[in-house]
Amino acid sequence: MVVAENHLLSLLPRRDRLRLIAISESVYLELGTVLCEPGEPTRHAYFPNDCFISLVTAMEGEPGLEVGMVGREGMLGAQLVLGVSAIPLHALVQGPGMARRIDAAPFRRELGASKPLQRVLNRYLYVLMAQLATSSACTRFHSIGARLARWLLMSEDRAHSDSFHLTHEFLAYMLGVRRVGITGAASELQRRGLIRYHRGEITVVDRTGLEAAACACYASDLHAYDQLLG
Repeated sequence: MVVAENHLLSLLPRRDRLRLIAISESVYLELGTVLCEPGEPTRHAYFPNDCFISLVTAMEGEPGLEVGMVGREGMLGAQLVLGVSAIPLHALVQGPGMARRIDAAPFRRELGASKPLQRVLNRYLYVLMAQLATSSACTRFHSIGARLARWLLMSEDRAHSDSFHLTHEFLAYMLGVRRVGITGAASELQRRGLIRYHRGEITVVDRTGLEAAACACYASDLHAYDQLLG
């Protein structure tokens, strides 16, 4: 099986890309692995290939809420580009798979030596900021069903498959809602023939229909990315 290449790395000139790959190691990220916690020093930068990572924020006494997702299109550790070591979010592997991992110190050195890497990651930082802002508004104004459809599309894009494993409990955690809300929304999407859900296995049956059911935030995120990094 051919593993998908990280898109940010593919945008680099060959010389810069090979230099970055030379200081990286290929690692398998297990489902549910916590890669970093808020306020802790960043030890590694991750460039996912076929895995994806949830960026979760939490308030004391409240369940977590996913505000971003990183897959093949991006990287974890983008705050290093700003010279900041700590990330303000909890990063959790949502979809298992391969990634390139680079220790923070050599990554910083390579960043200082490569203008193309700086340009690509500065653009990605803007896209990530737009995604975080969109997620905040989406949580406040859009229905659970539309948000769930958006989230499933984002997961399918990064899983490179129309089937993936997700429990109602995990979905509720990601969307910051009660489990009963996820159960009702998922049942409605299944009743409409858009997805198939059984024992934690979700299959997207009708991609076009699911896009229609999702809020406009999904298309907005794609547009922002394509404009700068497509």
